[in-house]
Amino acid sequence: MLNFVFLGPPGSGKGTQSAKLIEDFGFVHLSTGDIFRAELKSGSSLGLEAKRYLDSGMLVPDDVVVRMIEQKLDASPANAGFIFDGFPRTQVQAEALDRLLEFKGMPLQFVLLLEVPDAILRDRLAERSKTSGRSDDADSDIIEKRIRVYQNETLPLTDFYSQQGKLSRVPGVGHIDEIYARIRLALHI
Repeated sequence: MLNFVFLGPPGSGKGTQSAKLIEDFGFVHLSTGDIFRAELKSGSSLGLEAKRYLDSGMLVPDDVVVRMIEQKLDASPANAGFIFDGFPRTQVQAEALDRLLEFKGMPLQFVLLLEVPDAILRDRLAERSKTSGRSDDADSDIIEKRIRVYQNETLPLTDFYSQQGKLSRVPGVGHIDEIYARIRLALHI
């Protein structure tokens, strides 16, 4: 079982590359956004708990997010491994994920950082807004805010994971298949 985190700014290609890895190797993709939407839609107790926070304009607490992730881990015991996308976003979350995975006997082996210059991110997100219908990708102010939030809150995780010897920097510019080959090389698959 291979467990890894995909780090990268919005538009870096995490979703595109995750889809290829899932198709080729059978990984389970754990995107916190997808998990939130599913939990809210199902009306589960965790979904309702998260909804209370979201409805009041607050962030969902880390312990609630970790419990949602734990449920997903338990629901897919036999697979090639997990791709964590959108979580962790902070060092506190990274430490919580490490504890959970160690407890489950399925430690995190790699953290891949897809590196893409901001100008290319802006172009990719603008293009994605035309093809995916995501209105948040069409608004340049929202794009800038999302990039800044990533740089300020998530990018500092690179130091945390570098100290653990788990971080691999992967250039995220080029043809999708070229980037995919770099990712496979970094994961040793």
